[in-house]
Amino acid sequence: MVLDINEILKFLPQRYPFLLVDRIENVVDTDDEKSVVGYKNVTYNEPFFQGHFPDEPVMPGVLILEAMGQVGAVLLKLQPEFADGKRRVIYLTSIDHVRFRKPVRPGDCLVTHAKCKKRYGDMGKFEFIATVDGEVVAEAEMGFVIKASLTLEAEEK
Repeated sequence: MVLDINEILKFLPQRYPFLLVDRIENVVDTDDEKSVVGYKNVTYNEPFFQGHFPDEPVMPGVLILEAMGQVGAVLLKLQPEFADGKRRVIYLTSIDHVRFRKPVRPGDCLVTHAKCKKRYGDMGKFEFIATVDGEVVAEAEMGFVIKASLTLEAEEK
């Protein structure tokens, strides 16, 4: 299964300039493993390169983590329980074991391998490895919770 940008927009609430996934591939959805691979084509036209850094553009680490989280959110939203059309957003609750190995620059294709490590009801943990040209540029584990909203008022509606 391959999800193009039009399909991704159905799964994620983020939009420009914060949508950091261009394509999803290699969906594995078995009892033993739930994983996907997401792609972000990094261009010099990204708004963050204007200030990070003008003489040596580097994708901010926090945005690499955001791209990872978005790929993980798509993985969860591919699960059958999300097919009912109800609003649910995946919120990060923790970020652990983060390592940035190499900079991500304009012209790179950031490839994020996301795996659902464990899940208990509406909570769980992802494992991520991000690569460029087959070399690891970042890795992390992130906790998540699935909610309709962060406010109680929206939960009750």
